Amino acid sequence: MLKRLNLRTIVAVSGAALVIAMASTMSIVVGARSERHFEREIGRALSETAFQMADKLDADMASRSRQVGVLAKISAVRDWSEAQKVVDELQLKDPTLAWIGTVNTDGIVTASSGRILLGANVSSRPVFQEGVKGHFIGDVHEAVLLAKLLPNPTGEPMKFVDVATPIQDSTGRTLGVLAAHFSWGWAREVQDRLLRPAQERLGLETFIVGADGTVLLGSANTIGRPLPVESLKLAQSKGSGWVIETWPDGQRYLTGYSRGAGQADYSGLGWTILARQPLAAAYENADDASREIFLWGVGFAALFSALAWFAAGLITRPLHAIADAAVRLRQGEPGVEIPQLRGAAEVADLSTSLRDLVASLDKTQNALSKMEDAAYHDTLTGLPNRRMFDEYLGKLVTDAPVPDFALLSLDLDKFKPINDSLGHHAGDIVLKQVSARMLSCLRSNDVVARIGGDEFVIIVHTEAGTSAPGLQEIAERLIKAVNEPMLLAGKAVRVGCSIGMADGMIPGETVQDMLDRADGALYEAKANGRNCAVAA
Repeated sequence: MLKRLNLRTIVAVSGAALVIAMASTMSIVVGARSERHFEREIGRALSETAFQMADKLDADMASRSRQVGVLAKISAVRDWSEAQKVVDELQLKDPTLAWIGTVNTDGIVTASSGRILLGANVSSRPVFQEGVKGHFIGDVHEAVLLAKLLPNPTGEPMKFVDVATPIQDSTGRTLGVLAAHFSWGWAREVQDRLLRPAQERLGLETFIVGADGTVLLGSANTIGRPLPVESLKLAQSKGSGWVIETWPDGQRYLTGYSRGAGQADYSGLGWTILARQPLAAAYENADDASREIFLWGVGFAALFSALAWFAAGLITRPLHAIADAAVRLRQGEPGVEIPQLRGAAEVADLSTSLRDLVASLDKTQNALSKMEDAAYHDTLTGLPNRRMFDEYLGKLVTDAPVPDFALLSLDLDKFKPINDSLGHHAGDIVLKQVSARMLSCLRSNDVVARIGGDEFVIIVHTEAGTSAPGLQEIAERLIKAVNEPMLLAGKAVRVGCSIGMADGMIPGETVQDMLDRADGALYEAKANGRNCAVAA
């Protein structure tokens, strides 16, 4: 009964205020305040959109820079014939990689994805001239010759971002350059993904502006042209924020801005992101609210007898908002929040309690996800651990009518002396490097797991029935990669590996039987002198 009285009191106070004092002035006051409110909220949202896009572009470029830097250290790229296999496989795995190749010190392309420009002299191009000096990241540019050789289904001018780095031998002598052209179309994909949640914002547009002030990505009539707007200058000094300004087309816009700050090992290319929305579109909701309040005020004055019931309906709207959000949460809709409501004490307490509950559940879910990830991966190498390997292998056997895979049991040779002489930290570094080398020798659908200290098991999907010589070739590739020297504490050290191979399941055999066969072959390999592979 007390709750009903509270609601009626709120209805009575609201009705008296609307009829006696606020009918004619509320639309003006609320309209003006709504405009300021929408300015702040939309400005912050546009600034956040610009920041997220700048951060994403920097993160992607940093990742590409690191990727090329790591690839240049792989021994396979120093052998031009092996490098051709590497670059072809890399382009297949990375759709944003338009072209990648190796260039010798004379500027001759010795290996290239799709064999495009193979044998060509690129010594006059910045990607070679800068890359041979040191690690190089080039800004957006057109490459006319390469664009003619690459497929271009859209017909739009093709642009690229370059990353190049020297290829050096173990003594530090430069053997050539590993050069990559990443398609600038990747930036448009980032733009589309980030703007998809904000598509309901009428007239929302984003621009990527280079360090020289010219538009790299934006509307068709602005690309390649300077952009004389205040937000670009503010981004240079403040980094991120928002402003109301007039653009060259004469219209007023709310503009959010953010300048890329780079990443820890990537200083950035000085790109600035601008996200704008026409001011008229931003004010549209405020104007609608102002007109609606005025019309309702007139209606309240004419229909005072119905005011109490109408106000009661307004009071129940917060409850409907909470119920609607709860239903959407139950249906699994992403990004839904319980609204933070004010007004009646009961409604405010309910909304606050539900928001806290949902926040607590989200934190619990995130914690569970992290725990699950840790339970299935080796914390040192990032490889699947024994638990994940067992579950994957069990599922593989269950799902396939005729399991078609091979198992390789691998154990490092001469690993214990490194631990004993250089310490466990050096041993950890060896395990990480060995893991990376093994991954580079396998296909994307093969699986390598660390199941013990220096023990690994590899699942090779044989598909059409890879024969034992095929497995022998894979094993030899693994042995060769693992045997490459490593530099630890200023000393070059080597480890080897012994491999036992079980090619396919024998009828009536269990997974454990197959593992035992591979382990038995591994013991035989160790007995034969180590650093070799034996088939079960």
